[in-house]
Formats: sequence, C-alpha cells, structure tokens
Amino acid sequence: MKEEQQPQDIPKQKLRLKWLLKMAWRDTRRSRGRLILFLSSIVLGIAALVAINSFRYSLNVAIDEKAKTLIGADLVMGMNKEPDSTAVALVDSVSNLGRRSDENRLASMVYFIKSDATRLVQVRALEGEFPYFGEIEADPEESSRTFREGQNALVDYNLMLQYEAQPGDSIRVGSLKFRIAGALHHIPGQTALTTAIAPVVYIPRQYLPATGLMQRGSRISYYYYIDLPSSVQPDTLARRLEPRMEEYGLFYDTVQTRKEGMGAAYNELAGFLALVGFVALLLGCVGVASAIHVYMRDKLSTIGVLRCLGMSSKQAFLVYLFQVIGMGLTGGLAGAILGSIIQLVLPGLFGAFLPVEVEPYFSWGAALQGVLLGTIVSVLFALLPLLSIRRISPLITLRASIEHLTSQRDPLQWAVYGLIILFVLIFSWWQMGTWWQALSFTGGVIGAFLVLAILAKLLSWAIRRFFPANWGYVWRQGLANLYRPNNQTLLLTVSIGLGTALIGTLYMVQLTLLSEVSISRNEDQPNLVLFDIQNAQKDEVVSMTKQQGLPVLFLDPMVTVRLERKNQITGAVARNDSTLDIRPWLFTREYRITYRNNLTDAEKTEKGTWDENNNINQDIIPVSLEERYAERLKADLGDTLVFNVQGAMISTKVTHIREVDWNRVQSNFQIVFPEGVLEEAPQFFVLMTRSKNEQQAAQFQRSIVERFPNVSTIGLDLILETLDEVVGQISFVIQFMALFSIFTGLLVLVGSVNVSKFQRIKESVLLRTLGANRNQILAITALEYTLLGLLAAATGCLIAFGASWALAVFSFEVEFVPVIWPLFIIFLLVTMLTLAVGLLNSRGILDRPPLEVLRREA
Repeated sequence: MKEEQQPQDIPKQKLRLKWLLKMAWRDTRRSRGRLILFLSSIVLGIAALVAINSFRYSLNVAIDEKAKTLIGADLVMGMNKEPDSTAVALVDSVSNLGRRSDENRLASMVYFIKSDATRLVQVRALEGEFPYFGEIEADPEESSRTFREGQNALVDYNLMLQYEAQPGDSIRVGSLKFRIAGALHHIPGQTALTTAIAPVVYIPRQYLPATGLMQRGSRISYYYYIDLPSSVQPDTLARRLEPRMEEYGLFYDTVQTRKEGMGAAYNELAGFLALVGFVALLLGCVGVASAIHVYMRDKLSTIGVLRCLGMSSKQAFLVYLFQVIGMGLTGGLAGAILGSIIQLVLPGLFGAFLPVEVEPYFSWGAALQGVLLGTIVSVLFALLPLLSIRRISPLITLRASIEHLTSQRDPLQWAVYGLIILFVLIFSWWQMGTWWQALSFTGGVIGAFLVLAILAKLLSWAIRRFFPANWGYVWRQGLANLYRPNNQTLLLTVSIGLGTALIGTLYMVQLTLLSEVSISRNEDQPNLVLFDIQNAQKDEVVSMTKQQGLPVLFLDPMVTVRLERKNQITGAVARNDSTLDIRPWLFTREYRITYRNNLTDAEKTEKGTWDENNNINQDIIPVSLEERYAERLKADLGDTLVFNVQGAMISTKVTHIREVDWNRVQSNFQIVFPEGVLEEAPQFFVLMTRSKNEQQAAQFQRSIVERFPNVSTIGLDLILETLDEVVGQISFVIQFMALFSIFTGLLVLVGSVNVSKFQRIKESVLLRTLGANRNQILAITALEYTLLGLLAAATGCLIAFGASWALAVFSFEVEFVPVIWPLFIIFLLVTMLTLAVGLLNSRGILDRPPLEVLRREA
C-alpha cells in the first residue's frame, strides 16, 4: 500500500526547532490577549523579588563603601560598668599600639535655658580625635572639632528645632552650663531611628566629673575607640583577646563584625520580605497553571487536527512548551523592569532603620534572577497541564473532548510535583539561610495547598452526593456548577484561599510583632519616670512629688549585681562547653534587680511561691526569676545561683519563677530578691508618677532638674509618640509588601474567572434555551461565586490563624496575639470581591447571542 503523503509544512519525525518556534508563535495569534493576562499574574511576584534583592545589593554596596565610618575606628572596646584595674590594663595594652579616644555615655536630663524646657538625652562625653574614619557631621562644620576646646556642646539638630535653640545659646547638663557650638546632624553608625529615640548631646569629657552626673550607681558606659597601625589586623587582635575581654566584662566591635552583624540583620529582614514576594509569585503560578489548563482545553481540537496531519505528540508538546517559555521570559523581564523601578523607593521606606545612606543601584544579578525565576516557575507549574498533550489522540476530532485522555496515571506528573517541591525548598533555603526554616516554609506552603485542594474536592463531592434534589431551580443550577465538568471549584478555592491566607498571615504577624513593642495605655498608669535617685535623695524627691500634687505610683529600689555561678557552672565553663547551651554573657553582664516580697499586677506565678513567708534566715537566700531569663539560664526550682553584689558574694536558691507582662508601664525585673537582704547594698531608686497635663509635667521636671541634676526624668507620652512613629514605619513596610500579594491574588482571580468565559457563555446559552431568564442566570452565577468565595476565604483565614501562631511561637519567639476581627474583615472583603469579579465577568456573557456559541462549536 502506498504510503500517504504528508504535507510539506509538517515534518513527521525530525524535530525542527525553527519550525516549532514558528508554529508556537502562529498558534498564539488568537490567544495573545489571554496569554498576557496569564503572565501578568507572575509579574508582581517577580517584581517584589527583584526589588528586594536589588535593595539588598545596594545596601551591601553602601556598607562595603562606608564600612569604616560605621564605627569610626579600627577597634572599639567598651563595657557597661566602671572598669577595674585589669580591664584598664588590657585597654591600655591595646591602645599603646596606636591612637585612642575615650567616651562615656549616660542618659541624663538637659535644660534648655532659653526656652525653659528639659529633655532626656544621651550625653556623650568625648575625649580624643574620634572619629578616625568618617566625621561627626555638624553645622557649622568646624563645630565638630572646636566644641572639644572649651565648655561647649554639640546638640542634636532635631532637638534644637524642637526647643528653638541656636548656636551660641546655653544648655545645662547636670550642674554645668555649656555653650551650644553647633547642631549635630550625623554620627558614625547612628540611624535616624536611634536618634529619634535617644537624641545625642556631645560634651568634652574633661567636664563630665564637674556635672555631678557620675554618682555611685549611675548607669555609665565606657567606650574606647582605637586607631591601629596598618600592620595590625583588628579582627585577629580582637579574636586573640576575646577570652580575656569576656572575663573582664568587655565587649568589642570591629569594622568586620559590624558589617557582619548589620548584614545578617538586614539580610534576615530582606529574606523575610523576599519570601513574602515569593509566596505572591507562587500564588501567581497557581494562576498560570490554571490558565494553561483551560487554555489547553480550548486547544484540544487544534492539537487533534495537527495530529491528524502528522504532527507527533512530542512536537505538539514542544510547541506549547515554547509558548510557556516565551510567556515566562516575557513575564520575568516585565517583573525585572518593574522591580528595578520599585527598588528606587525602598531606601526611603527603610531609611529610618539604616545606619548608612543607600543609593539604589541597578543589579544585573537580581534582574537576571528575576527573568530566570519567571521562566522556571512558569515552566514548572505549566508542565502539569502540558503533559496531557502527549496523550491526545487524533481521534479527538471525531469523539467528544471528554474521551481524549486515557485513565492511566502519568508517572511524569509525580516527577513534576517533586521538582516543584524541590524548587520551593531550595529557593526558600537560599532566602532564609537554614534548612530547618526552609523545610518549615515549604511544608507550610504544601500544607496550605493540600488543605485547600482537599476541601475543594470534598465540597464538590458532598454537594453532588447530598444536596436535596427538590430545591429551587436557581439553587440546583448554582450548586451543580460546583461539580459539573469544567467547574472552577478547585482552581478558585486554591487561588483565593492561598491569597487570603497570605494576606491574613501578614496582617496577624504584623499585629503580633507590633504588640511586642507597644505600651499599654491606661488612664491610671504612670506617664512620668524618675530614675537614678540616690538613697539620700529619695525622701526629698518623694516629698517634692507629693507637693506638686502628683501621686507616687511606684518607688522601686535598684541594686546592680552580676551572676558569678549557676550550680557549678561559671562563665568560663559556659564559654568552653557549648553543649550547655548557656550564653557566656549571662555571667558578665550587669543586672538591675530589686527586692520585695509581693508580686505586682504585671506578674503571675509560673512555679513555686513568693510572699511574706520568704525565709531569709538561712545561708542560701530565695530568689524569683522571670521565666524567659530562667529559660535562657536553663535554671529551674532548686538551682543555686551566686551573685556578686558590689564585691559581696551572696548564695541564692531559685524558689519562684514568674511570668512578666513587659508591656505594662512600671518597673519590671528579671531577678527579685526578698526583703531584708539588700537594703544596705549600694542602690538607687526609680519613681513613677502621673501628671494631669503637659504643663504640670514640665514644671515638675524643671523643679527636679534644678534641685537634683543627676536625677533623670522622662515623659512616657514622648516614648509612646516615638513608638507610634516606629510602629507606623514598620507597618507601612509590611503593608507595602502585602500589596504585591493582594494585587497578584486579584489578577489570579480575574484571570481564573476570565479563562473559562467561553464555557460560561455556552452554559448561559443552554440555560436560556431551556427557558431561564436573565435574572435567574445572574442569580445562579452569584450563588456559585458566593459559595466559592465563602469556602476559600474561610479556609484561608483558618490557615492564616495557624500560620501566624506558628510564626509567632517558633520563628519570632513571641507571644501570639489572637486578634480575630482583622480576619473577619478579610473574610468579608475576599468573599465580596470574588462575587463582584464573577458578576462583572458575567455581564458580557448574558448579552452574547446563542449563534456565537453555535458558530464556535461548529
């Protein structure tokens, strides 16, 4: 029998790349509008990733370029207590290698004489030529140097604006007046955020003793800035001296450690935000997969005709694979361009948190990653529907489309599922840095997909199996749309539910994190705090407070101690034995503790007892520990702790562990002693009161500063205002990233509804032929999309609740705040949005004439 001649245009066996690419391009002629909608769902996810990664690159460039200006010296050594002779000797031995500047830092009140106002600031008493790299930026410029030559001060620029001060005016720091030499604009390593919280005032160090601020018990930090010769490597020297520095209670910082610390901190933030963008991309990929699935259904007849003309299944598969690759490349390129534009605004968003000025750079690496990522995810998620092309028979041109596939399982589909999971795992590891976090993230994403998919299948099965057949016409048709062939139940449930889950998780995590830095506001709570009150000043300060008509709400003694030993574990043992999982700094830092026999309203017993019956008439004194501190120290009831109280060793026993609400406006402590033990120890007091208005608070603060210059007062209203600004900035950054997910979810929803538009037209025509009117069809459509929106939104909110709890407890290690009302609002909005998009898409369907469907079917 003579072999049937094949058309010249279609090669039968050989794969011709040029011909396949031409076929792929020609086949898109009638579908390019829909393909553009498909690829738009991945553009925003790519844009978010490119923007974040470009910003990360720009930040690293800025840190590298200005690394030495971050600390202003080669090596910084410091401690938060007065150094003893051994620590001084160690600092002297290092500073003999080069040049050294000394600085003392303490919180204190300053008095603006011209405006008759007081403000709590961070006083920095400086001696030497610091900074050795970079400069203290001030106006006039020379004041950053000349203020050291006399009784002058540099005052934070914003503080001068607030109190209408000018260079040449005077301020009082402690007991001394200083002339304002200039306005301070920037200090090496200082961020705008820390400046807002603790504005800085520089004075020459030689005048610090005369201010009267260096009282016994005053909280003063000691810093030593060292400029080393080029032959000495700061990091090598610091690592060699690190054991001795830890032993003496010294900490250190070098250019490299500062770079690493900053890089790690901001990379973690960028990694978290990049994962938000990645989830938005995955959400877009769901839209791509669903769109290609419906797109392939519309192409069945075309593929059948091509198969009849001699095209092999492999060639047909490659034609549509090339379309997907082109779509992914185009989407990745569009996302990379959009992301590169968006990253121009990110330095402004993060400006308050950055210690260096960041100039946005175009990152070819980030852009290339975006293009490749768009291509990879498009291909991976489109492969599942594309694989079905290999099983399409030429008989499809003669049989119904429902018979075109065999019922056999395709092993390649499982391989594609495995590749998708592997890709998500590797990408999340690349962003987060640890396999545990990557596995947790991947497991969470897979779990969310499975939960939504299973619920969608269960809904379709349950409605088909159980819904009453005697219900009204609209109800029967609307519910039947959830399980009929070409239904959207699985697609919309997964895409809408995942988008809802992501948005809900972001919002709840935001509320949880912000609750950690919020302070409870209450009419009965203090709004003024006085600290560094010496023992001899206590009675008079209390008397002055009452004379001003202010209540004494809290008056707590504070004693400075250091932990020497826990059971048989010392700082040296903890440093040399990492298996103990106890941080060595727990033994070198100083603690501010108090003594009392009662619990406050902010405390709750976790274990043991603490009351008036505390037995102090024994060799070992009972103590109470805050639960988080006990956890870090690996301490439990019955453990013994030895504390160094100003040179006196006191043995104690843990008899009580308590939970502390740190958000309450009052003095909270990690360690509490019983009464009758520390009364004679060197100590100072903290007093909390409440003023009725700003005028009363200002008058009280002035009278305290005039009588006791060493006593610092701070208005908590100022702290709350500053926190509100910080919280607002954090919220805006999180909400900015959430916008990518919101718009991606909207695009996926619109695309998912739109891709089945012709199927809806066909169903509408059939229903109208059977007698349904316009209002009935509209009601059927509304019922279907309402049910889908309700199911998907409710499931997404439940997933968001669980994901937020897991992130709070296991990732951020903070208390979970179960706030339900935002999820309820999200649930309603998503449901209404699903209904609105479904109905808007149906407007055109209801107006289509039946002849249009008949022509297309023909």
